Amino acid sequence: MTTKAITPLQQRMLEDMQLRGLSARTQEAYARAVWQLAQHYHRRPDQLSDQDLRQYFLYLTNEKKIARPTATIALCGIKFFYEQTLQQLWPTLRFVRPPREWKLPVVLSRKEVRQILAAVRIPVYRACLTTIYACGLRLLEGTRLQVPDVDSARMLLHIHGKSKKDRYVPLPETTLQLLRAHWRTHRSALWLFPAPTRHGLAHSLAHDGGPVTRSSLQSAFRRALQRSGINKRAHVHTLRHSYATHLLEAGVNLRLIQDNLGHRSPRTTAIYTHLTGAVRATLSGPLNQLMRDL
Repeated sequence: MTTKAITPLQQRMLEDMQLRGLSARTQEAYARAVWQLAQHYHRRPDQLSDQDLRQYFLYLTNEKKIARPTATIALCGIKFFYEQTLQQLWPTLRFVRPPREWKLPVVLSRKEVRQILAAVRIPVYRACLTTIYACGLRLLEGTRLQVPDVDSARMLLHIHGKSKKDRYVPLPETTLQLLRAHWRTHRSALWLFPAPTRHGLAHSLAHDGGPVTRSSLQSAFRRALQRSGINKRAHVHTLRHSYATHLLEAGVNLRLIQDNLGHRSPRTTAIYTHLTGAVRATLSGPLNQLMRDL
């Protein structure tokens, strides 16, 4: 939870999360949520009362006005700590719920996607972002792709998804050629997109510098978006939204898109039906007719 020596209480929560099978990122997020609670009160979290928790969640809602995803992580992390690690069933944790939101994701047109990718100047970032769009990947699924994940015989990519759920996604021929050409520039035995460092790519490969980082890829995308002149609030995950929407517009079955994206529920994938040109076109004719005499 902090950079200092870990306490027995922190160690117990860490072990509980490991036994529950939570991912490393989830463990970090939960531990941070409990640490922030303790920092707010300047007291150990096991010394807090149910009323303290109630006031803290009111503070997050009314003063901090945190977004729903942040509120959900805070609730889940704190609830795990009290109910699993401390075995305390506080009433507040049973009824606190982050406010519901219904937001449609930003989607880029096919032309805009190509404009942004063309504006990425560093080859490893351009290749990684192109693969993320062409295969509908999450950011970390793209950055952590390994050489053995490419099944060129079946034209598939083996994706190691979140929550340790693997899947295969179709690999377009042009993307395979891109990956082969990019691999020949570094010939890493493991990573498709090895991280470039200030000491150079050769130094990174020799010292196992790992794959490109999340933050560096996000920065590369933001710079390319700015250079492209496209005025949309897009980010790396927007490429995945755009992939799904473009497949729907091309007539691909929604169930196949759900499999490609790794969604458990078809309801998650169905949001893209609101974003396709075909859906919007059903409205434009009647709308123009209705408003013709204004």
